Amino acid sequence: NKWRIVFPNNGRQQKDWKQASAFYSGNRIQTTKYTRFTFLPQNLSEQFHRLGNLYFFFLVVLNCFPQVEVFHREITMLPLIVVLLASMVKDAIEDYRKYQFDKMINFSKTRVYDK
Repeated sequence: NKWRIVFPNNGRQQKDWKQASAFYSGNRIQTTKYTRFTFLPQNLSEQFHRLGNLYFFFLVVLNCFPQVEVFHREITMLPLIVVLLASMVKDAIEDYRKYQFDKMINFSKTRVYDK
């Protein structure tokens, strides 16, 4: 959670202004979590941090061994795939809406007051 700091350019706080302007180089708002390239690995990483998804993944791995196979492999993968796909679609739609809102805010007109 980063806060945007605005310093007036009045000479007294020149050192703080230079440090803040280097840290916040742009004035663009970005609330999205993913990019096109990081969506799949980052989303899968988040999905497998949930205990239920790890449990179903463990069952899929366990059914790969013929000695302990209870169900067919495809039957065991089905709940995991459905849950992962549903969560991915939900996260993608949510992130795309954030992207559209950020785009609207970033390209909106602003009014600047000066002395």
